[in-house]
Amino acid sequence: MGVFEVTGGKKLKGEIIPQGAKNEALQVISAVLLTGEKVTIHNIPDIIDVNLQIELLKDLGVNVERTDRHTCSFQADKVAVDYLSSPDFRKKTGRLRGSVMLAGPMLSRFQKAYVPKPGGDKIGRRRLDTHIIGFKKLGAKFDYDFDESFFHLHTPKLKGAYILLDEPSVTGTANLIMAAVLAEGTTTIYNAACEPYVQQLCNMLNSMGAKISGIASNKLEIQGVNKLHGTTHTILPDMIEVGSFIGLAAMTQSDILIKNVGLKHLGVIPERFQQLGIKMNFSRDDIHIPEQDIYEIETFLDSSLLTISDHPWPGLTPDLLSILLVVATQAKGSLLIHQKMFESRLFFVDKIIEMGAHVVLCDPHRAVVVGLERKFPLRGISMSSPDIRAGVALLIAALSAEGKSVIQNIEQIDRGYQNIDERLRSLGAEIVRS
Repeated sequence: MGVFEVTGGKKLKGEIIPQGAKNEALQVISAVLLTGEKVTIHNIPDIIDVNLQIELLKDLGVNVERTDRHTCSFQADKVAVDYLSSPDFRKKTGRLRGSVMLAGPMLSRFQKAYVPKPGGDKIGRRRLDTHIIGFKKLGAKFDYDFDESFFHLHTPKLKGAYILLDEPSVTGTANLIMAAVLAEGTTTIYNAACEPYVQQLCNMLNSMGAKISGIASNKLEIQGVNKLHGTTHTILPDMIEVGSFIGLAAMTQSDILIKNVGLKHLGVIPERFQQLGIKMNFSRDDIHIPEQDIYEIETFLDSSLLTISDHPWPGLTPDLLSILLVVATQAKGSLLIHQKMFESRLFFVDKIIEMGAHVVLCDPHRAVVVGLERKFPLRGISMSSPDIRAGVALLIAALSAEGKSVIQNIEQIDRGYQNIDERLRSLGAEIVRS
């Protein structure tokens, strides 16, 4: 198990470029199964979760040509459908939450799919009801293997349907889109997620010959087609990395230029950090975070405590609440973080408290942060990364803290952030992997 040893309290300086978006990559890479023609994808993040997804496609018989670590061509003309029922497939997919994204295209093109119990982060319950109920409405039937914790889905032919999602699930929406593009007739998905990841998936599928309208809204209409063809697609910059680097700059009092951020796709992310008092300058597609001694949290107009919560797009992604919480610990003022989606995502705050932060965990979903205004710097401790986003939040805290911190279980961080230690060292951070 890998470890980061971090010596904090150092100001950083320089330029950094965000990787390709992890969440988009898992979707569009799965979508290559919808055609037997070549699909080339650029700006793929070189991270564990995405590389595991690519390995799964290879195991399924997809021909993968990796031009470099960030560009792949896929051709799914000889898919080994029987591999889906193998013990090896079950073992590998159980490790990776993104493997659920294979179900939509496999069911659509090959009339069968296997869906594992969700793996990945330990951040709370992640139910599959949205996916399974949607597949049923499209005409699929399923059996559940209690011993293996697997859904077996099968259908003679998917048919278009009206689907009202019980929640605007990003992965659920993406899976049902991929299932519907080759279905017979028209599918309407209401209460659909409309995150940039989903928009990108829809645009890619349309470039392959799909007929999807309503992109960027919560109501999608998909007219099924008989066949899709190849295409070339470029993944957006990762908005979560952009937010992480904004928080890193503020916490470490650093001067950092974040290049090629995909500014028009960031939504309210810059605004939420600005509400914490963080200054930033925008130039073309770059964000410059100047060195700043103190940043002060805004209040509401009636002077009440600012609350920042997650919300479906175009609201704030829940993936950045851990970062915002940590950044608020050194601000002037107080903040209420309300994490609505996952019931275990705030449990990492015990380590932030041990570092000297003033945080009150009200319940599994809410935490009040009382900013220290840099009067009492955080101190280095030993800790473990519980999930991808909390792991990076702890890493940011460690880089701002006095003394040495040791972060264990860094495989969780590597799942979502490519070569993060090397990239931070290029900014002047003192971080060693062992």
